[in-house]
Amino acid sequence: MTGNIVEGFPAARTQAISFAERLASSESFASLFREGMALLEQTADYLDGPGREASRSLSRLGSLAYATESMKLTTRLMQVASWLLLQRAVNDGEMSPGQAAEEKGKVRLEQPEDQERSTAYDELPEAICVLIDRSLRLQSRVRHLDQQLTAEQSATRAAQNPVFAQLARVEQSFGRSK
Repeated sequence: MTGNIVEGFPAARTQAISFAERLASSESFASLFREGMALLEQTADYLDGPGREASRSLSRLGSLAYATESMKLTTRLMQVASWLLLQRAVNDGEMSPGQAAEEKGKVRLEQPEDQERSTAYDELPEAICVLIDRSLRLQSRVRHLDQQLTAEQSATRAAQNPVFAQLARVEQSFGRSK
C-alpha cells in the first residue's frame, strides 16, 4: 500500500457518498414529487367542488373548523410543493444547491406533530380529514429528507472550514433556533 492507493484498486475516494443527495435525485424523489403534486391537485379539486358543497351543511363551528383546516391544508401543501420544486430545480441543474438553500429559507416545513387541530375537527367531512392526514405524512417525509440534506451540507461546510466546524458544534450543543 502506497499513499492513498491500495494495490490493484483505484485511488480511494476523498469525499463521502451523500445518501441524502442520491435519494433526492433518484426515482424515489421523482415518485415523492409526483405524489406531492397529485395531492395538491386532488386537494384543490376537492376544496373547489365536493368540499365546498359539504361545508355548507356544517354547523357554524364546523364551518369555522372547515375554513381553518382547509387554509392550513393548502398552506402546508404549498410549502411542500415549493420545497419539492426547489429540489427538482437542483436535480435538473436549473439552480445550484447554494441558490436553492437561500430560497429554502423562505419555505416553512413545520413539524406535523406540532400542528393543533381545530375545535369541531370531528365534524369535518371524512374526505378533508383524509387529505389532511395524507398531507401531514407527505410533509413529514419531505422534512426528513430536508433534514438529511441540511445535515450533510453542514457537515461538508464544517469539514471545509474550521469556523463552520465550531458553529456546528455550538448548534449541536445548544440546538438550532428557527
